[in-house]
Amino acid sequence: MTSQPTAPAAELSGRIRGGPSDLLHEELLAPQFRFEVRHLLDHYIAIEKTLAAEYARMGVLSTAEARSVAVLLDQAGPETLTARPDDNMSDIAFALERHVTAGLPTPLPRWHVDRSRNDLQACAQAMFGREQITRLAAALRDLCAVVLERAEETRTSPMPGYTHFQAAQIITPGFHLAAVAEQLLHTQQRLLHAYDGMNACPLGAGAMAGQELPWDRARMARMLGFDRPQPNALTAVASRRWSAEATAELSLLGAALSRFATDLLTWGGSEYGFIELPDELSGISSAMPQKKNYPVLERIRGRTAHLTAFHADVLLGQRNTPFCNLVEVSKEAGTHVLAAFDSAHGTVRLLTEVVRRVGFRADRMRAVCEREYLGGFSLANALTLSEGAPWRTAQVVAGKYVVSAAGAGAPPHPGEPDLLARAAAEHGLTLTDPAGLLADAFDVDRGLTRLASTGSAHPDAVRQALRTQRDTHEELAAAWDRRSETVRAGAAETARALEPTPQIPAARNSTDAGSGRRPGTGER
Repeated sequence: MTSQPTAPAAELSGRIRGGPSDLLHEELLAPQFRFEVRHLLDHYIAIEKTLAAEYARMGVLSTAEARSVAVLLDQAGPETLTARPDDNMSDIAFALERHVTAGLPTPLPRWHVDRSRNDLQACAQAMFGREQITRLAAALRDLCAVVLERAEETRTSPMPGYTHFQAAQIITPGFHLAAVAEQLLHTQQRLLHAYDGMNACPLGAGAMAGQELPWDRARMARMLGFDRPQPNALTAVASRRWSAEATAELSLLGAALSRFATDLLTWGGSEYGFIELPDELSGISSAMPQKKNYPVLERIRGRTAHLTAFHADVLLGQRNTPFCNLVEVSKEAGTHVLAAFDSAHGTVRLLTEVVRRVGFRADRMRAVCEREYLGGFSLANALTLSEGAPWRTAQVVAGKYVVSAAGAGAPPHPGEPDLLARAAAEHGLTLTDPAGLLADAFDVDRGLTRLASTGSAHPDAVRQALRTQRDTHEELAAAWDRRSETVRAGAAETARALEPTPQIPAARNSTDAGSGRRPGTGER
């Protein structure tokens, strides 16, 4: 392969004499062209139609001419656009221009006057990014809805909660899932903020310094579904901060989901056995027939690592570059943005199905709660509040009791009152009802119902939290719907602007009307 030039380009520029070499075409331009035709073409067409409508508003083109451009743009597609170094320099903007020019019945010399590819490309990429964020937000809403549903189903089933990999206190799957829902709602709010932050239209910025015709940038922004034009022309073409910010959110989401996936992997291990997935979401061992594995959970956790890598890729691609329009930033730094969104979307879909289908084994979870001394904190509280022991002393007494009871092989419930009385006596305490203290502290169900603070694992507190979360979930869904409606309304406005002007019949002459003649004629 050489870098010899192809035949001269068809007069796209007077600055260079030929099109790109075969090497540039094959390694750089053709792959980029294929990507843009597949993922950005609809956005390029929408932008070009908006520009045509603006040309008509400014009187640069007539409405009929602008409409003829729009009709030809609507006919463009993967089957009509080809990367050709000799004709369009393997560039999608030039390919669209050639497609329209070739189809016009008469040339339109003013079409594309005062235009640049820089803001065109920046705008198409922003619309693509906006679309990807919206798609992921929808998948997150589906996941959150399933999490909320399963949380309600399991908010009364005791299970051990862990700190430092040790059984610590009694919680429920519903309580844990409510924490997951909180994270998902938080991520959706951050994605909404990212969407609003990037929803400033680059169109009308030109190459970098603005344009010479009086483009109505606010109108163009509205037609393309943006909230506003990007205020600074340089920022409009130089910045791709949206891709760094969006992938940062994916990275944070991935870190959070990896932790939940780790919990599921742990709960699904044979030593725990708290959960079970259906056979169609499970795997086997080729050598050990007794095993039922959950590789889907490993896949989910493994995929979350990619999200951080994709963010780092975007960030490093932009780092130390001058603040102007650059292929290095606009194309190379964004190479894996779609892969990042696809990976996040697929991960969320997989996790949604896992949460929907997972079974929680109440018997196994309760058995661990009954086996472990998970009421130690409650016992210390009771020693202080009921028996008057100083708090730190109560902690010591409770700890000594657990050690002695475990050493004696005594179950946590109903416990060994004599051992508790002995531990208390070592610190000068005489207990009035050691048996009652133990029976209450280590009762599994009381471990949930004694909780009194908001946000706790008490089933009623979880129900209240879920109610609030469902309200937030609905508000976020409505917020995303409003943004999607803004995009649809903009497209409708563009279509109306390019509609043929209706012909209004001439007013009837009063003489004609009184004579019974047809207007404008001498006929009766």
